[in-house]
Amino acid sequence: MPALPSVEPGAYRLGVGDVVRLITVGDDTLTGEFQVGASGKIALPLLGEMPASGQTPDGLAAEVRQALVKGNLYNAPSVSVEVTTYRPIFVLGEVSKPGQYPYQPGMTMVTAAAVAGGFTYRAIDDYASVVRTRDGVAIEGKATRQAFIQPGDVITIYERRF
Repeated sequence: MPALPSVEPGAYRLGVGDVVRLITVGDDTLTGEFQVGASGKIALPLLGEMPASGQTPDGLAAEVRQALVKGNLYNAPSVSVEVTTYRPIFVLGEVSKPGQYPYQPGMTMVTAAAVAGGFTYRAIDDYASVVRTRDGVAIEGKATRQAFIQPGDVITIYERRF
C-alpha cells in the first residue's frame, strides 16, 4: 500500500457536513450556525445559497462580505466565520470501540485510535490504512502513528498475524 500523501500545512478547507458560525456585526439575521449541505453550499438569509465546500473560513467570510456589498445590503460589513463542528472521522478494525468520532484539529492516527478506546491486543499499532477524499476522489494510503488525520478520514487498524 502506498504511503498516505502528507497534509499540506495551511488553512482548513470546509467540506460537506461541517458546521460554521457566521457572525455579521449589527445583523442578527446573518449571525448564526449554518451547515455545509450535500451540495457544498450553505443557505444564508437574505443571500440564499453560497458555495462553501473547499473554501477556508476566511475565504467564506470574504465571499459573504462581497455578497452583502454587491446586494446593496451593507457598505462595509464586518463578517467572521469559524468552524464549530468538524466532519467526523471513522475508526474501524482492531480498536476497542470502532465507530464514528468527532474530529479535533491536530489529530494523528494514534490519537484517533485512542479516542476509539485504544488498540486491541491483536492490533498492528505501527501503521494503519486511511481512506481520504480529496477533490471528490477517494485515495487510500498507509499512515504511520504520527500521520495527521483530516475530517472525513476512514481509518482501519489491522490485525496482527500470529
